[in-house]
Amino acid sequence: MGKLRRMALTFLFDGPEQAKHTILLAHGAGAPMDSPSLTATAKALAGSGFRVARFEFDYMAGRRTEAGRKPPPRAEKLNPEYIAALDALDARRPLIIGGKSMGGRVASMVADDLFASGRVGGLLCLGYPFHPPARPEHLRTKHLVNLKTPTLIVQGTRDEFGTREDVSAYTLSPAIEYLWLEDGNHDLKPRKSISGFSSADHLKTMAEAVSTWAERIAS
Repeated sequence: MGKLRRMALTFLFDGPEQAKHTILLAHGAGAPMDSPSLTATAKALAGSGFRVARFEFDYMAGRRTEAGRKPPPRAEKLNPEYIAALDALDARRPLIIGGKSMGGRVASMVADDLFASGRVGGLLCLGYPFHPPARPEHLRTKHLVNLKTPTLIVQGTRDEFGTREDVSAYTLSPAIEYLWLEDGNHDLKPRKSISGFSSADHLKTMAEAVSTWAERIAS
């Protein structure tokens, strides 16, 4: 894993430099790009042959400095920062954008313009925040109804931001596919004693599914 600083952005890279596909991932609202969960996810994807680039939004990067802890802004306010990260990455291979939770939500809001212009080929959301915990009436899905970008949402069945039962009641774009991980929480982690699966099992399933999906949408 290496670091590269461009345009005041620091990327964390995993996976082979000559990979066929690159995935650009943003972090969730409360945890940085090097959180244990996102690091494990990036390494699992790298193990399936992807080049994975992680970055941080300014408010999160600021927490590493004397600026102190700032709350995240509204997700849509981060759209320009996501596009700036994509510009700085300058990936010259099939590119998939996405992220963990809020990071995936931001990516989903900029995806269609980028897909229409040929800059990205797909969208990967890891634990999409369909609604705030315990507030299922406050949906964050309006822009997903007519989404055109080929999308894979990887979600735990007991994710408090959107369970399988919750999502089954939504009418969303047919461009969206789902991978449901049994008993997974918002970090996709299952309770092994209940589900019979481990976190490693789910990460392996996720990485293999993303690889199959990426090959299909590229063709």
